Amino acid sequence: MSGEWTRYWRDGDRPLEAMHARFERRSYHRHSHETYSFGVTEEGRQAFRCRGAAHTSAAGMVMAFNPDDAHDGGPADRAGFIYRIVHLGPDLVGEVLADITGRPTGLPLFASPVVEDPVLARDLRALHRALAGGASRLRRDELLTATVASMVRRAAVGSGRVTAPSPSRADARVVQRARERLHDGLLDDISAEELAREAGCSRFALYRAFRRAYGMAPSDYQRQLRLRAARRLIARGDPIAEVAAATGFADQSHLTRWFVRCYGITPAAYRRAAH
Repeated sequence: MSGEWTRYWRDGDRPLEAMHARFERRSYHRHSHETYSFGVTEEGRQAFRCRGAAHTSAAGMVMAFNPDDAHDGGPADRAGFIYRIVHLGPDLVGEVLADITGRPTGLPLFASPVVEDPVLARDLRALHRALAGGASRLRRDELLTATVASMVRRAAVGSGRVTAPSPSRADARVVQRARERLHDGLLDDISAEELAREAGCSRFALYRAFRRAYGMAPSDYQRQLRLRAARRLIARGDPIAEVAAATGFADQSHLTRWFVRCYGITPAAYRRAAH
């Protein structure tokens, strides 16, 4: 990919932003953010100074900036670089960690601005794509929790302290309430917080209990319900574009991608077989 470009996404309700960019000549003046900023370099190399030292983030490396970490940055060479970065407010990070542990926790501190960790790079890419790519609120919330937990466990000072409470006997009731809510509101763009509140537990407790019960996250289960509904409508002969809109998919191509991933055939092929 040639030329410079920037794509930006912002949550309207929470201190959560994401940017995807390619820079060839542009450099950042020294600045800082009031947020945690977690980035992953996808192509090329970017060079910057932070905490009195020079650093280089090459493809696959992760950057971790604490709030108020002053830094600059730009291409390390003429090839430029492509990167993704997510900005999270400290209060939001604290809420996620408290939800995971079941108690208030101190905010994490990241000692190194550059981390070589393929797992963290994968998690950050997945979160960024969900935020900027139109994923459901439920899916975005699940990946946010998973990524914050992964960053703290694998890269923060004193890592490994993020531990979840043990499963309780109430898990079955919690999962049943969540399952009923997803069935009743097939098209609702429900958040993880709303679903957990109706189930009567924390977001992370619901996520763990639901995965144990059904082998998938609530967002995957929600998508499965929508795909099942789409199958019924397609078999009935409804136009595929109308089916996509009626079952909560962004458009026909969105439905087709997930239909193929889960069933191995396109909606059109399924309709021909059904008739």
